[in-house]
Amino acid sequence: MERWQFIRFGHEGRVRFGRVAAGADGAAFVEVLSGDPVRTDAGVTGELVPVSTVRLLAPVAPGKIVAVGRNYADHIAEMGMGEPTIPRLFLKPPSAVTGPGAEIRYPAQSREVEYEAELAVVIGRRARNVNTADALAYVFGYTCANDVTARDIQRADGQPSWAKAFDTFCPLGPWIVPGLDPTNLGIRSTVNGAPRQGANTGMMLTPVADLIAYITAALTLEPGDVVLTGTPSGVGPLKPGDTVSVSIDGIGTLENPVISGVE
Repeated sequence: MERWQFIRFGHEGRVRFGRVAAGADGAAFVEVLSGDPVRTDAGVTGELVPVSTVRLLAPVAPGKIVAVGRNYADHIAEMGMGEPTIPRLFLKPPSAVTGPGAEIRYPAQSREVEYEAELAVVIGRRARNVNTADALAYVFGYTCANDVTARDIQRADGQPSWAKAFDTFCPLGPWIVPGLDPTNLGIRSTVNGAPRQGANTGMMLTPVADLIAYITAALTLEPGDVVLTGTPSGVGPLKPGDTVSVSIDGIGTLENPVISGVE
């Protein structure tokens, strides 16, 4: 079965949507869509745009980002924290989103910024009080995420939201891939090409379907909303001049350079 990669891209001064066959990094053309496929019943326009002429953007502009912390036992252990009895949720602002290849800006307020490779779930249908058995039917697809964190601020604050809220602290991309099994995907990160994290989404304490059920018992998820599913062990520091990547099986690689945020 052909698997599509859905992209959001800049082209000739416009933000547009398209799809390419799996293996997009070698594809010659983007099939332009009539609108946002996550939020509308967008169709193929018949227009083809050369891949070499487009600029990939974050593949979705979420209305809200719901994130879970401490969802991998090995990460909990490396942080010296207790294992939660229920999902530990927080909200990350949409203003933190940035796209593939875009800079992560190191803020002046922090001296300890870290990467966190995560599977991002893109919601495709309005979801409220969804049960676990039906939850994945509300997913449009999956993409890579880097839940960048100012760890020193998190320690001082005692909770994660503000430390993860800075502009550019939520790279997403490079595209959305529907139809994957979120319970068995390899997930990795590198810094300057050196391996840092390596795990499988099957190691999540609360799997994707259970997360969606838990979240939607309290709040409504709308098309385009994003759920970040937690990071495995191996998190570590970034500094200006670094390049960090997140790779997930079946999706691809999200890569971002780090620059000083001091203006």
